[in-house]
Amino acid sequence: MGFQSLVLIVIVLLVSAATNQAIPVDINDPHVINVATFAVTEYSKHNTEANLIFEKVTNGVSDVTENGTNYRLTLSANDGSTSNNFSAIVLENPADNFTLTAFALIPHA
Repeated sequence: MGFQSLVLIVIVLLVSAATNQAIPVDINDPHVINVATFAVTEYSKHNTEANLIFEKVTNGVSDVTENGTNYRLTLSANDGSTSNNFSAIVLENPADNFTLTAFALIPHA
């Protein structure tokens, strides 16, 4: 492979990486709801004080990475008495396995 071919391949890879941008998700898509429900369930499973019940997805984006699809979602969940908004990041790998990578309460303004 010549030097020019190598340079061309590198340029194509850089352009591909630069254009890989997050796209908005359909908050009513059953798959997105499944991802959000997983996030709430997984968080509650590992935090015994939290007994959250998923309510709805209010916003989100997804982007494809080399490890799978990252979902960055804002969702509403209820702790039995109060609804709060949370931010969740879930990685879905190509084998359709989910991994919760972040989950945090969004403080009220």
